[in-house]
Amino acid sequence: MQLTKAFLALLPLLATKALAAIYNDPSQLPRQNTYDFIVVGAGNAGNVVAARLAENPRWRILVIEAGRYNEGFQDELIKIPFFGPLASPGTSFDWNYTTIPQASISNQNIPFPRGYVLGGSSSTNYMVYTRCAKDDYNRFGEIAGDDGWSWDKILPYAFKNERHVPPNDGHNESGQFIPELHGYNGPLFTSLPGFLTDIDDRVLQVTQENPEFPYNPDYNSGDPLGVSWMHSTIGGPLRSSSATAYLIPALRSHHNIDLVYNAQVTRLIQSARGLDAIPLPPQRKLSSLLVLSGHPRSFSSPVLGPRDELRQVGINAVVDSPQVGKNLVDHPLLPVQWTVNSNNTMDPVLRGGEALEQGLQEYYATGKGRLAANGVSNHMSFFRLPDNSSILSEGDPSPGGRSPHFELAFGNGFFTTSQPIPQSGSYFSIINVVAVPSLSLPRTPLPTPIIDPRLLETEFDRQTMIYSVRASQRFAASHAFDDYITGNYSTLITDEDILTYMSQWATTIKHPFSTARVNQDPSQGVIDGQLLVHNVRGLRVVDASAWPFIPAGHPMAPVYIFAERAADVIKAAWS
Repeated sequence: MQLTKAFLALLPLLATKALAAIYNDPSQLPRQNTYDFIVVGAGNAGNVVAARLAENPRWRILVIEAGRYNEGFQDELIKIPFFGPLASPGTSFDWNYTTIPQASISNQNIPFPRGYVLGGSSSTNYMVYTRCAKDDYNRFGEIAGDDGWSWDKILPYAFKNERHVPPNDGHNESGQFIPELHGYNGPLFTSLPGFLTDIDDRVLQVTQENPEFPYNPDYNSGDPLGVSWMHSTIGGPLRSSSATAYLIPALRSHHNIDLVYNAQVTRLIQSARGLDAIPLPPQRKLSSLLVLSGHPRSFSSPVLGPRDELRQVGINAVVDSPQVGKNLVDHPLLPVQWTVNSNNTMDPVLRGGEALEQGLQEYYATGKGRLAANGVSNHMSFFRLPDNSSILSEGDPSPGGRSPHFELAFGNGFFTTSQPIPQSGSYFSIINVVAVPSLSLPRTPLPTPIIDPRLLETEFDRQTMIYSVRASQRFAASHAFDDYITGNYSTLITDEDILTYMSQWATTIKHPFSTARVNQDPSQGVIDGQLLVHNVRGLRVVDASAWPFIPAGHPMAPVYIFAERAADVIKAAWS
């Protein structure tokens, strides 16, 4: 199939005569090479840091990525927006992690996808762009002891990151977001939905008839509460990732940044100059300042850690850092569906076959249609528990009144990440997420990581999920859906019904956080407010694991914003 000229122009192809050097094996690295900075992990944050550091022509930067290149075999899965859910698990783009049995989910081992490719999980996720609440950033700043991480101070970095572009279908987006809250000159494309569905008007009608679900003109304002149109990291018909937005453009335009992929760092050596990284093969000294980045860092920190635990598995820790690998936290997710009388849902496309083939033909011919848009949802919503809720009787884990307790996302079809998709019928879905899990618990940092987010193990999390499902039921019972919804896919009448359903179908939303968290006290955290690892010279952590808690929303945007400022922190310190 032929692509249109306009579509071809948008493809993030790497120039054949790039100024940078790109290696697919560490043995290809010239032995005489030295670098001022090594960024380990070409993920969401790492590519931001690497690209921004490369703006200074006096510095030399090496990016080391364990995963594969982002073009080649099956790359349509990480380019075509609708295929986002197919990019992982079980593909060559995935680390293929799995949790240990989760006690509250019938002792199931839950797949825990992480991007094993340039761009990391920004190349494989569902592209949802939510900055989260002001309260999240303000709390970060308080814990870090640096108000530069607070909302007012860090907001310019959100504008620096973002390039909002019109929706791919060209519809009038007036009233669907607040233009002055967005950036238009950053590297990362964001946009509103590029394919409107027949539930959009119904979702918005609910906001008019039911005050429990108010309309929010833009959840990226720092106050995400209410129902908003969803922003996605999509530009035209393509996913925008940290690879396509930051790394590849930097490789094309700068002479001082190199990349080696298919290379995993296994050791760091403290030297007089700082830290040297040892990828395999061969072993060599490379750098004087190292930045650890990329979501797998949440699961694998073999260099630092609790010395006694690492010694048991034959690893000599460079530094005894007891908090490394602890405090893993994630957002639990639970899908709920209803049958509907529509013939215009996404279900035929989700099942594959002729409908999917027709969608692909339209996509390749025009760069438009269902497959050019985020297939998950056109609207995202965030809510708090009522102030008088008994669930809050033991305390409120959220950082403030703007921060939500749970999330609802609305799907025009049978959307799930844990259930088998029915091969007949039409459906409406609401995805429920506990936005502020109440407790972060330890795991053991072994070479093959033991991943234990302990999903829904606390009473707060279970009761919040029950409340979220009840809210979903009230949303679906609104008059806007009177002539649309025909029945419940699952019978959830009592709280016990929901708990039973939860134990069968709950899963992770794949947002691992906080295993190398910021804290000024070395006994309570791994890094300080400047992201430097306690008691180590020349080592910083810049990724989701550095956050001292999980933000109440989809974390991609907060990590981008955080990484933009981190790059400036490093620049200032190095200068």
